[in-house]
Amino acid sequence: MTKQLIECVPNFSEGNDLSIIKQITDQIEAVDDVTLLDVDPGKATNRTVVTFVGPPDAVIEAAVSAVKKAAELIDMSNHSGEHPRFGATDVCPLVPISGITMEETVGCARELARRIGEDLGIAVYCYENAAFTDQRRNLADVRAGEYEALKDRLREAEWKPDFGPAEFNPRSGATAVGARDFLVAYNINLNTTSTRRANAIAFDVREKGRIKRKGNPLTGEIMRDTDGEPVWLPGTLPSVKAIGWYIEEYGIAQISMNLTNIGVTPVHVAFDEVCERARDRGVRVTGSELVGLIPVKAMLDAGKYFLRKQKRSTGVADSEIIKIAVKSLGLDDLAPFKPEEKIIEYAIADKSNKLVDLTLKQFVEETASESPAPGGGSVSAAAGAMGAALGAMVANLSSHKRGWDDRWEEFSDWAEKGKQHHDELLHLVDDDTEAFNRVMAAFGLPQGTDSEQQERKRAIQEATKGAIEIPYKVMQQALASMELMKAMAETGNPASASDAGVGALCARLAVRGAYLNVQINAGDLDDKGYVQEVLHKGQSIVEQAEQLEREILEIVVSKL
Repeated sequence: MTKQLIECVPNFSEGNDLSIIKQITDQIEAVDDVTLLDVDPGKATNRTVVTFVGPPDAVIEAAVSAVKKAAELIDMSNHSGEHPRFGATDVCPLVPISGITMEETVGCARELARRIGEDLGIAVYCYENAAFTDQRRNLADVRAGEYEALKDRLREAEWKPDFGPAEFNPRSGATAVGARDFLVAYNINLNTTSTRRANAIAFDVREKGRIKRKGNPLTGEIMRDTDGEPVWLPGTLPSVKAIGWYIEEYGIAQISMNLTNIGVTPVHVAFDEVCERARDRGVRVTGSELVGLIPVKAMLDAGKYFLRKQKRSTGVADSEIIKIAVKSLGLDDLAPFKPEEKIIEYAIADKSNKLVDLTLKQFVEETASESPAPGGGSVSAAAGAMGAALGAMVANLSSHKRGWDDRWEEFSDWAEKGKQHHDELLHLVDDDTEAFNRVMAAFGLPQGTDSEQQERKRAIQEATKGAIEIPYKVMQQALASMELMKAMAETGNPASASDAGVGALCARLAVRGAYLNVQINAGDLDDKGYVQEVLHKGQSIVEQAEQLEREILEIVVSKL
């Protein structure tokens, strides 16, 4: 079962006194199983966005502790800043990351809101998916009038808090707790100091748009509907909130955006649209910045988008794609962009030593050591990964071969397939060793009592089945990769035909080597029906791989 992980992104109304922020984040880091991912203070906004992740119960505990400390240290009666706010902990949204549904995340958010309201005595409003009424779904509606209007709003029956006292606390204000999809806070930098021009561009693109006017769009008479309400002219980007502001510490104006659904409006689409709208108004975009973290898929999608615009292959390493995204979006305009800190999957990745992170020399030497792992299974997976990488290389070389410009997309698609195969096979390099280690751990279980003996036997059988399934996956992936090698031998750059042939040899080696592992582990499994089935399928894969190898080599030799 996938471990449940949720992200919490509290925004604290302090961005200048870093000692205060440190005391708040210390509370978060003190909770077991919680990982603090990012602390992003802003001087002009006088606001700090904190991001941390962990299992639900631990995240709720860390959030309550952080909100409590913020209420002790931040005095809202003295606060000022560029960003809308109404509390010391202004907002505290929860975001499902893995193994948890939005419905379950809503339950977590409401429990967090209850704890803040009842245990800390702070007025709490639930917004977005955690809202109890549609009136409170939109954060802007909940926070209307900001801190300065809170005292009067708390007296209104329709704005009674969902949790906590309906009393104005001038020091801590109120907090909005929500459950939402992954939101990307994204600022686009302009070559102007004009907030008015930045706002004009923001109104052009944001989903809400601007109020429609007769004649002059800035000073003309407001157009109204039959009920007397202003008519709004929608912006060009759905699921986008945006305003323009001036950031003194950078000396520039920015478009500050919340991309509330990057599946609808991705980062790269927002960036290009702002570039177009800015150009229409005589303004240039100079770069952009991320506030908090971003999913790796969003960065890969951006990199591939810009590669396609250049008619270049997208079947290259993730690191190269992300580099293209960073440079194309200008994410290093104001400060260095560090993927290991700003991309959520990289920030929470297992930092333990992995075989695939070793140099080739280290991997060979580790294989040659007295330890039984890594062994033939890991080496087979590594050989398969090298074979698929060779196939991808031929596709990438073919995609920009002189005179083949109109075929770049064809070869880019093949390179992407090769990349998928070698990425999966690289994962299997470590998976095979981990499967072996699980078998060894099962053999090491105590066996003094009958129940202990039964549990040990069950664990050994389960671990052994895992040690069969991993090399079987290697066989499947390696066989599938041979389609790429055959296509590249037939239609790829003729100068690289031999590379396609070597790729096929590596793939066949991976299949045959992994099958040896399947066979040796199958002998220790009691489930003979499973053993018979997997050996039958494995033999079929071996035969297919050997036949494909012969066909590919015949094509290659004919071109030498």
